[in-house]
Amino acid sequence: MAATFEVPDALLPVDPKPLALPDKPSIAVLPFQNMSGDPEQDYFADGVVEDIITALSRFKSLFVIARNSSFTYKGKAVDIKQVGRELGVRYVLEGSVREAGSRLRIAGQLIDVTTSAHLWADRFDGALEDIFDLQDKVTQQVVGAIAPELERAEIERARPTGSVDAVTEYYRGLPS
Repeated sequence: MAATFEVPDALLPVDPKPLALPDKPSIAVLPFQNMSGDPEQDYFADGVVEDIITALSRFKSLFVIARNSSFTYKGKAVDIKQVGRELGVRYVLEGSVREAGSRLRIAGQLIDVTTSAHLWADRFDGALEDIFDLQDKVTQQVVGAIAPELERAEIERARPTGSVDAVTEYYRGLPS
């Protein structure tokens, strides 16, 4: 007969303390949900997310969570506020991919995790003929749309000081 024992509460894992937000806009791009039922679209969805993470990482003014960290949420229903606490980010980009015949629809939403407010949402359609071309177009459009939204949200966050001069000085301090 096997011996059984109880683990004292003091030895059980404790929820980690929420990570502090960095001093610049921070974002995690979560794995996009494959809503088509076609397992091949997982590959496409993961590729789009990886390309978006790579493109956002080129902005020195952003703190972007690495793919390996954000992909721990793949296939899980998540609480956006919890993701923000666990990864130490203010913004999350989430999305989905759907297939209909030879066409794909990609939807995305940019969310402020502190308020759960949607800052931006859009959808993109394309043909499956050239999958890499479609990935490139979607990545360009998403990054081109959310980068200004992140900047706008950060300006609004800074505005409660009542000082437009503070925002001006912030932009003067950014690297050219």
